[in-house]
Amino acid sequence: MNKENNNISKQKKKRGLWAEVWRRLKKNHMAMIGLAIIVILILVAIFADQIADYEEVAIKQNTKVRLQGPSKDHILGTDNFGRDLFARMVHGTRISLLVGVVAVSFAIAIGGFFGAVAGFYGGRIDNIIMRCMDIFLAIPSILLAIAIVSALGASLLNLMIAIGISSIPTYARIVRASVLTVKDEEFIEAARAIGASDSRIIRKHILPNALAPIIVQGTLGVAGAILSTAGLAFIGLGVPKPQPDWGAMLADARNYMRNASYMATFVGIAIVITILALNLLGDGLRDSLDPRLKD
Repeated sequence: MNKENNNISKQKKKRGLWAEVWRRLKKNHMAMIGLAIIVILILVAIFADQIADYEEVAIKQNTKVRLQGPSKDHILGTDNFGRDLFARMVHGTRISLLVGVVAVSFAIAIGGFFGAVAGFYGGRIDNIIMRCMDIFLAIPSILLAIAIVSALGASLLNLMIAIGISSIPTYARIVRASVLTVKDEEFIEAARAIGASDSRIIRKHILPNALAPIIVQGTLGVAGAILSTAGLAFIGLGVPKPQPDWGAMLADARNYMRNASYMATFVGIAIVITILALNLLGDGLRDSLDPRLKD
């Protein structure tokens, strides 16, 4: 009976924590604007096939209508192959968000594991893991991603792997720092006293206390991953053509900046708005999850 009561009280506390985070987040108008934009982008990515036909409009070439400006039939104009820019941007949203979310999730899983092990055990294990992470950090992430994609070949999967691997050291250091702040707390000692294994202590007690900085960095990391995706696609290392991708669309548009500047304008605005929305949400989450900020 006492155990059930304790579980209920823990659940209430957990719900109260996230309810408080949501209450603070709602007060941050810029963060809510960012959240609204992200929700819209997610809906566009989910229902891309219903919004614009993939094969007939986004992929199929029609040279009869190439390089036409925004019109009733093509609200954002057509590209150099006569493909509808609006349809390509809609389907490009799916690829950009997919790469960003999957790459960051992969980086959090791998980097979080190594960071938790390094912070929890310390000593030689900590030194070995963190020196390896320092080696990765010494290489600019975009150059590391370029090297990995060049070695593995340009594909959607390899793109996600490359961006994910280049982001691992960041999350490893964040999780390690969080683990170091809580591993000597009394509730950790209590868990050891009742015979909890190291893996259980890390999973059930330490990592939940490291969620706040991971969530914030993850949100900002998705923005960085989308920028990296666009950058790699711009130099020809993105998803294979003719799949629509924002970076590849910018690369195609650079040759027509004088007589068809709309090709780059609309895609550039989409990238800027997406990155801005993710950064606004990340900043809002950082403030909402900070226990030192009470109002």
